[in-house]
Amino acid sequence: MSGQDNLKLWEDHLKGEFITKNENESLATMVEDASVMAIPTGWGGRGKTRLRPLYRDEFIPTIPDGWEHTVIHRVVSENCIVEEATMRFRHTKQMDWFLPGVAPTGKPVEIEFVIVVEFRDGKMAAERVYWDQATVLRQVGLL
Repeated sequence: MSGQDNLKLWEDHLKGEFITKNENESLATMVEDASVMAIPTGWGGRGKTRLRPLYRDEFIPTIPDGWEHTVIHRVVSENCIVEEATMRFRHTKQMDWFLPGVAPTGKPVEIEFVIVVEFRDGKMAAERVYWDQATVLRQVGLL
């Protein structure tokens, strides 16, 4: 696929996560054995069978209202996308994929992160998300 096709697929994936909040839309953009990993917390899994309940029960419903995702820089190729971005939100929901075991603090969070998305056979094959967890813990008053 072309870089532009990959970018469209990535945008469709994000739409399912953050706009329509529909795990089936997001998973439709992925190969059957796709992997997703939030590196700082170890949250994620491999394969749609494992990812479906994670997206449906743990990720999508815990995205706080007012979530902002601002792209700083994006590199798009035929094989992958690397995106540097800022996310902003108020920690109003328990988000075990992001702050495992931490009840909502009500505090604002602003963090830069990097996402690496790999593609295979016209779909997303892997997504890895990196951020500085110490910065997050400081912002919510836990460090």
